[in-house]
Amino acid sequence: MLLPCVRSGAARRLARDVPRACSCSAQGPSPRGYSRDTAGKGLVLGVYSSEKGDGAAQFTSAGDAFDRLVSGKLRALLSLCGPPLKKGKTRIFHGLHQDFPSVVVVGLGKKNAGINEQENWNEGKENIRTAVAVGCRQIQDLEIPCVEVDPCGDAQAAAEGAVLGLHEYNELKQKKKPVVTPQLHGSAESQAWQKGVTYAEGQNLARYLMEAPANYITPIKFAEHIEQKLRTFSNVKVHIRPESWITTQEMGAFLSVAKGSAEPPIFLEIHYLGSANTDDSPLVFVGKGVTFDSGGISLKPSSGMDAMRADMGGAATVCSAIVTAAALNLPLNIIGLAPLCENMPSGKANKPGDVVRAKNGKTIQVDNTDAEGRLLLADALCYAHNFNARAIVNAATLTGAMDVALGSAATGVFTNSSWLWTHLYEASILTGDRVWRMPLFEHYTKQVTDCPLADVSNIGKYSRAGGACTAAAFLKEFVTASHWAHLDIAGVMSNKDEVPYLRKGMAGRPTRTLVEFAARLSQDTHSAK
Repeated sequence: MLLPCVRSGAARRLARDVPRACSCSAQGPSPRGYSRDTAGKGLVLGVYSSEKGDGAAQFTSAGDAFDRLVSGKLRALLSLCGPPLKKGKTRIFHGLHQDFPSVVVVGLGKKNAGINEQENWNEGKENIRTAVAVGCRQIQDLEIPCVEVDPCGDAQAAAEGAVLGLHEYNELKQKKKPVVTPQLHGSAESQAWQKGVTYAEGQNLARYLMEAPANYITPIKFAEHIEQKLRTFSNVKVHIRPESWITTQEMGAFLSVAKGSAEPPIFLEIHYLGSANTDDSPLVFVGKGVTFDSGGISLKPSSGMDAMRADMGGAATVCSAIVTAAALNLPLNIIGLAPLCENMPSGKANKPGDVVRAKNGKTIQVDNTDAEGRLLLADALCYAHNFNARAIVNAATLTGAMDVALGSAATGVFTNSSWLWTHLYEASILTGDRVWRMPLFEHYTKQVTDCPLADVSNIGKYSRAGGACTAAAFLKEFVTASHWAHLDIAGVMSNKDEVPYLRKGMAGRPTRTLVEFAARLSQDTHSAK
């Protein structure tokens, strides 16, 4: 990345072997009778903001049922212990019911909150994700091993909040946080709950891959981890292509980056055949897979360089999206392509001013070796055109300029297809993991094709100006497909405190949006225009 100055067996396979601090697998729903193995469980219940302004608590249906069970004590205590709960805030009560020693009441905001056109997301779903995550973490702090979660009117969003909110990477620590298992409270909406669990576990897989140290997730180890995740699906084929295969494919741009590292490159190719007709044109995902980016000869500053273990976030998110699609048995064909390598300085590494040749024959002047991701993607995008794709979508932590432009609010999308953009945008409204369309003007193309030594330069001639846009313009030189989108995910790579239902660390974004996009595409019977 160039710096600026119903839970099915398939769903269980998705969760299995993903190391995580808490058990984010959700078990089956329990009846509302509180008599089946509920001893020692925590309970998270939702409450809406008062619409009348009188401060009276407006419980969800599950909250009302529990309040009746305890003879109105929950409502009475809630009214006595302070002002009305604001969204995302909590109150905890102990000893109300023997089956639930601790009950966390969480603020959901307005009851009828829906799509917020200013924010470009479904506010009601985001409120639920946030509130449930906060409530589940409070139960975890109490070291209670299991928590039942109120569906809050949207069980999928509640499940996503619980599973995403409890996830934390602590594989290499001796002291770990207590394991907490979230379950659906009640028997309604179980199918939606399981769908939410699957979506969230997909994002957690990407978070795990991005967070793990670079010496634990090398190119080959990344590929093997994804292969293991997909091994039990009969309609998935995984090809781990070695350096010799990459050479025969004449991927000179990719190999020029890889040659600087002692770790051999890998080209990971995944074929998911979910459509009833295996010959249907596939959706092709392409993900940048730089498992560690030092910048090469154009060396990055040492401060913060450790975060470049996540420079394979594009590969992590697209591969995790395919694992999730397989778990959901989505009815479409998907191909995933991930060029994997390290970008390191050495006597064999690219030097500024070197010229390399991409798979399509175009020559590239490497003016900055820290703009390496686009070299990998150039060859992978050329290869993607072999599959008669319905659409090609690539994701990459490509430019620090994207972080400067949008921060962590949204993924920047550059696309030549309004049809493709509409599907991505509408998917992001549902997931809350937003996208924002960026320009793909000829203005930027001229800045990368005005090159003294080669057909194209890997940075714009005005250097820092519009860096994310010139990077997209560079990629466009290797695309002939009518429906292509480039997702620059550099700004959403990590989370500090911006997304309240994600802990600090690598974010795994926008995995759920990619899954929702694929699900929408599988239902779109109209031809792209």
